[in-house]
Amino acid sequence: MKQRKMIAILDSVVLIAAGVSAIPTAYGQASAPTQTQRSPVESCSALSKLQLPGVTMTITKTEDVPAAPAGTVRLFPGAKPIAAAMPAYCLASGEIDPHTGVDGKSYAIGFAIALPQPWNGRFLFQGGGGLDGAVNPPLGGTAAGGDPALARGFAVVSTDSGHKGSVFDASFMKDQQASLDFAYIALGKVTTVAKEIVARFYGAPPQHSYFVGCSTGGREAMIVSQRYPTYFNGVVSGDPAIRTGNSNDADARIAVAFNQVAPKDASGKPMPGKVFSDSDRKLLVNSILKECDAKDGVKDGMIFNAEACHYDPAILECHGAKTDACLTALQVGALHKAFSPLKDTIGHEIYPAFPYDTGITATGPHLVPGLVPSGTVSSPFGPDLATTYDADKAEAVLDANPTSPVTSTYSWTNLSTFSGRGGKLLFFHGLSDPWFSPLDTLGYYKKMAQANGGLDQVENWSRIYLVPGMNHCAGGPATLDNFDMLSAVVDWVERGTPPDSIIATGQDFPGRSRPLCAYPEHAQYKGSGDPEDAANFVCRD
Repeated sequence: MKQRKMIAILDSVVLIAAGVSAIPTAYGQASAPTQTQRSPVESCSALSKLQLPGVTMTITKTEDVPAAPAGTVRLFPGAKPIAAAMPAYCLASGEIDPHTGVDGKSYAIGFAIALPQPWNGRFLFQGGGGLDGAVNPPLGGTAAGGDPALARGFAVVSTDSGHKGSVFDASFMKDQQASLDFAYIALGKVTTVAKEIVARFYGAPPQHSYFVGCSTGGREAMIVSQRYPTYFNGVVSGDPAIRTGNSNDADARIAVAFNQVAPKDASGKPMPGKVFSDSDRKLLVNSILKECDAKDGVKDGMIFNAEACHYDPAILECHGAKTDACLTALQVGALHKAFSPLKDTIGHEIYPAFPYDTGITATGPHLVPGLVPSGTVSSPFGPDLATTYDADKAEAVLDANPTSPVTSTYSWTNLSTFSGRGGKLLFFHGLSDPWFSPLDTLGYYKKMAQANGGLDQVENWSRIYLVPGMNHCAGGPATLDNFDMLSAVVDWVERGTPPDSIIATGQDFPGRSRPLCAYPEHAQYKGSGDPEDAANFVCRD
């Protein structure tokens, strides 16, 4: 097994005497006017009068939220209640830098901050999702193993990133300032303001600061490590929306691949959900498992040794009439086209392939549809009945995307300030994510490693974990999607304990646990002991 270096992280920090507009310290602490502690505010309602120097900020609402027993709080509507109890906390909502946009709409960076009693001295920024547009409850539940940051005593902040609207409403991008706020500016401003509110409320700044997000929140996590390298001690980026234009094109090309072989309805429109029958989809997943499942030492319905899985659907091609035990040449050809890198006409890769994994046929509530169409769903983005795809035209559209220069996190790899000041960066990505290929995130990680002294150096401050069977950020028909990245990054930052592996469980396999191993290692069964117990697995390169 590859040896990993152990680095002790200093816990002591130095406060910088500066105003709220100053950059936080290397360890992500809020700026403080003196090294002495302040007197905390008298009450939650007193925050409504708070004014901060150097920034236009208004607290629009304050509320004392009572403690809630375990099993009564949901992270989002429709989710199962979390097992953790919630402490009493002050909830303050506010706006930063209001302005009227070129479209005549009113804009401001909205935020909400939860200030618990008691407080553990830590601050967490909760990442957003989609195109943001709403201030979600600041609970800090992403990748927290069912024990949200607020329940642990973190002060937690969330933001709408500077506009209001539905999760995929892009109309705000007509306004330059709103676009820039969404891309990155809101992250820096909310962080600075939130830390000052923490310092005013408790009479002391945060001792350590963290950022955790998935999807757009994963992109935001990358943004803060790249553009605000002194603001946070630890950052967790899940299934990041790194290159949305590229991934959208990849998914569109996949839809076209299946539409081209789909039967047509009476009006001549393709019916992609009928390309594969239910038995065909089951056959495909079982075939992938037959080829790749046991490569981690045990047949358990999950593919942990994903890099050793070189699946080719050609092994299922019929040699005679179509039966439930084989796929037609057209079906196999469509799969080959769908699960290959997206390239332009001269062979330049626009986007990497999606891996063959157990969730490629996924359907169900709270899941993004899998890449292989079923029923009436033609693609992970909903109806897409196009039957042609022009790669050159698609690349031209990517080049013309006005938001790409400010939202892309794929090109920037210089994290010398972030890492040099002790910052820790964790990535995770579901291997069955149909929106953003985990191979794109892994590609960034490898590129970042190459630019920062190689993997042996980068793994001293950054790790990436690939989660078998997991859909976009969570869920899947065969996955262990309950894991605590928050504790892992806190332990690394504050105790110097590198997370070589993180234990994962999930409702798909009651009683089962597995280690999620940091790349390039994977969970391998030792060959003896209960295969449902993570203790009987090792991380192997």
